[in-house]
Amino acid sequence: MTPLEERLGYEFRDPLLLAEAMTHSSFGYEARAPRLERERPRFDNQRLEFLGDAVLQLVLTDEIYRLFPDSPEGQLTKLRVRLVSRRALRGYAKRLELGRFLLLGRGEEASGGRTRASSLADAFEALVGAIYLDRGLEPARAVLLRHCRPELDGILSEPAELNPKGELQELLQSAGSPGPTYEVVGQTGPHHARQFTAIARWHDREIGRGTGSSKKQAEVEAAADALARRPWEGTPAAGPDQAGGESVPYGATRKARIERNGGSACASLRAPRL
Repeated sequence: MTPLEERLGYEFRDPLLLAEAMTHSSFGYEARAPRLERERPRFDNQRLEFLGDAVLQLVLTDEIYRLFPDSPEGQLTKLRVRLVSRRALRGYAKRLELGRFLLLGRGEEASGGRTRASSLADAFEALVGAIYLDRGLEPARAVLLRHCRPELDGILSEPAELNPKGELQELLQSAGSPGPTYEVVGQTGPHHARQFTAIARWHDREIGRGTGSSKKQAEVEAAADALARRPWEGTPAAGPDQAGGESVPYGATRKARIERNGGSACASLRAPRL
């Protein structure tokens, strides 16, 4: 078995399918001379990505349907989005360290394609498609559910949709305080892979900072950072939910904070120390 197959816990009957799944379009394009473009078939992961997206949607939709027998269609759709979003796909790919195994063109390699969210998400979908073609739906289902188990456990423990900006707004306003404001303070990277940095302010004080591939996503990450650090509680740099100075994702400690505050999400809210 190859190192990637060992990570997957799956051995391909047809190794070419695995190679195709890990071949970025930039590598396939550079490997073909322009005059041979029409003579040679494409060899990259775009078609497998298309197929894998459908397999992934089917498998995870079926699993959610079984896990939440009493949930209406709208709630099931929101849960599925959490499992098949670009952010979720990137997370699956990073756990498998797919970036290490991608075949990239020189330009894509030089511009950070090995860690680019879209490349990782596409590769994961292509991998699912490759397993489906190699052995069928049930093996693909088994591999997919095994590697998505942490996220499935997450929606079981907290099925409510996470909304950092809405939660932060509600938390601050519930104590009679004005809500936060957001400001995009920077952007980096080329046009096709732009990264934005945003900060959340409250009483003219920065309470959270985040980055994302869009201004909206950066603001969401800034709100999540504020909820994780909770600087309004008067703790200087690291809040009581942090260990070793590292932030804890707000969703993971949301219930613990409420319990710690005697059941009230805003029990400890007070004006910031300016």
